[in-house]
Amino acid sequence: MSVTTSPQASPNPTPVFEAGCPSRTVLDHVTSKWGVLILVSLAQGPLRWSELRRRAEGISEKMLAQTLKILEADGFIHREAQPVIPPRVDYSLTELGQGLVQQLMPLVVWISEHADDIVNG
Repeated sequence: MSVTTSPQASPNPTPVFEAGCPSRTVLDHVTSKWGVLILVSLAQGPLRWSELRRRAEGISEKMLAQTLKILEADGFIHREAQPVIPPRVDYSLTELGQGLVQQLMPLVVWISEHADDIVNG
């Protein structure tokens, strides 16, 4: 008896396991602790800098700025500076970011439901 497999049935269906794959960079940006928290925070609508900082308790100003810049450069969030005094900047998800958050939310919900059992073993 011989078994044939289609190319789609290979154990490595995506190049993410390859060292030079660009998806590793995106995966690193998206799955960083602060990246996930910022993306999920923006799921319910635009937020200002201070609102994001309050929502992601413990994030430093430096890490917030760095993470926002990375997620904006990746095309997941949109930064809109308002021409007012004092300065106002709003952050929101792009269409790409909304699609990503739809994928992240089940993971975040699962983690929050099981975190106590996992941490307290």
